[in-house]
Amino acid sequence: MKKISLSILSFLVIAVVAMAPISDKYVSTKTHIKFFSTTPVENIEANNYAAVSTLDTGTGDVVFSVPMQGFEFEKALMQEHYNGKDFLNTKKFPKAKLTAKITNLSEIDFSKDGSYAATVSGEMTIKEVSKAINEKGTITVSGGNITVNTKFDLTLSDYGIEFKKGKPASNIAKTIEVTVVAEYNKQ
Repeated sequence: MKKISLSILSFLVIAVVAMAPISDKYVSTKTHIKFFSTTPVENIEANNYAAVSTLDTGTGDVVFSVPMQGFEFEKALMQEHYNGKDFLNTKKFPKAKLTAKITNLSEIDFSKDGSYAATVSGEMTIKEVSKAINEKGTITVSGGNITVNTKFDLTLSDYGIEFKKGKPASNIAKTIEVTVVAEYNKQ
């Protein structure tokens, strides 16, 4: 009787394990976001290594959470202006967020090493202003780890960031270049 009970219990354990969903979630705590502004007056670059991202390879869902005070500038005064009330007001709006989906998920084999062109569609929110986005990037799979690279332009006025006069109007580009590199590990 014990042998039959043990066999049934073993069968149930194997069945439950086999039917449990396999986690397709990856997390990036090694995310580098850089923005670059170029004007005839000066170039401005800032780097942020504090962003966090999740990627679900089963559904194609991608989420980025970016602490806006995490951007570091070459000059302290630039950082002060960036965080101030007249620019991003990072005390009032501490995070930016991207919620998107990989639209060509069927073309990406996350189980096979290689580089894959990816397209994402979703919504980016900065200063509580949300805008639809459609961007391209590259997903690299290597040894079970995933790296995402993308570069895109962001128009500041789309998110309520505008300067009509003064130094910021001539020193900050209306459209900035954003570069993202995110290294994901299985959760």
